[in-house]
Amino acid sequence: MPGPTPLDPATGLPVVAMVGGGQLARMTHQAAVALGQSLRVLSAGPAESAALVAADVRIGAHDDLDALRDLADGATVVTFDHEHVPTEHLAALERDGVRVAPGPAALVHAQDKLVMRRALAGAGEPQPAWAEVVSADDVAAFADAHGWPVVLKTPRGGYDGKGVFVVDDVAEAAALVDRHGTLLAEERVAMVRELSAQVARSPFGQVAVWPVVETVQRDGVCAEVYAPAPGLDDDLATAAQELAVRIADRLGVVGMLAVELFQTPDGVVVNELAMRPHNSGHWSIEGARTSQFEQHLRAVLDYPLGSTAMTAPVVVMANVLGGAAAADDWAGPGLDERIHHFMAHWPDVKLHWYGKGQRAGRKLGHVTALGEDLDEVRARAVAAARYLADGVVDPAFAFDEEH
Repeated sequence: MPGPTPLDPATGLPVVAMVGGGQLARMTHQAAVALGQSLRVLSAGPAESAALVAADVRIGAHDDLDALRDLADGATVVTFDHEHVPTEHLAALERDGVRVAPGPAALVHAQDKLVMRRALAGAGEPQPAWAEVVSADDVAAFADAHGWPVVLKTPRGGYDGKGVFVVDDVAEAAALVDRHGTLLAEERVAMVRELSAQVARSPFGQVAVWPVVETVQRDGVCAEVYAPAPGLDDDLATAAQELAVRIADRLGVVGMLAVELFQTPDGVVVNELAMRPHNSGHWSIEGARTSQFEQHLRAVLDYPLGSTAMTAPVVVMANVLGGAAAADDWAGPGLDERIHHFMAHWPDVKLHWYGKGQRAGRKLGHVTALGEDLDEVRARAVAAARYLADGVVDPAFAFDEEH
């Protein structure tokens, strides 16, 4: 018989332990505080985003089973801010009696793209043509059937555009197969745009969905998110939400699921899955009655899920990506001064800063703007994010930094 649910003796409330100390854990911690909790975090080091703000931090590696067991000791549930924990370690935690959400049988579909493709094919869900390839000849045969260029992906470990390659001929494919071994080959679909459908699911199957959003990628990294996806047909939006719910139910997801989609002239196809809070849902902190971070906590704790209604007709999230500024611009008065001017000039744009060091292309934070007109809201969000990233002032928002 399972023992009683572990609770924090100081608060009498559950303890959620999250593997990973990045910005997703940092923002989940902020949601946990409002629910009376302080998230326990397994961080690779004391300077990671979540470790800078959480009170209960365990330092250790996500692939160290002893560190995972220490994190889980006394916790009500273990969850994640990334998918990179070895599946066999999660199975070991479950054998120890630890509740893991999502469990390894579900999470493997976000860890391994070939496993995901096979599961979606078995369920008859829409996805690009694909094949497992282990040689240049395999890629050539795939291209004969589906055309060049071919998209090649490493089955595990890729994110933010890493591990994704677009090849135009057999020579390029051969070099990648020699380097990586087994790869996933996908057709390059006729894409209209990228969408994301997010759903939260509790252990007993309660679900909540947000409006489908459009995501804008630059160099493989999410740069902007528009909620709701502008001009998306109501029937197609509903179909995308229903697709996300079906996948969550079929795979037994507990917590957040982001279904990244390609919209094509014929509908939508599944690109990738993420079983955690996701960049495409950051807008929900200010833009929805219940953020993805609070909802993830509710779901993994089997609390009733919250309303996902939007708080404004249009919400735009823009990532602050590391730009051309020197690293020392982000230390001390340089960063403080820039944030000061941002707040003075865009008082209605909300900032979330992640506490990271400067590096080109790195997600340093994000801003969120709300309103009624997409063009106007986007202009505010993008101008504010660009100013924070590299100090460039959009001429439409020119201001005197001396005042």
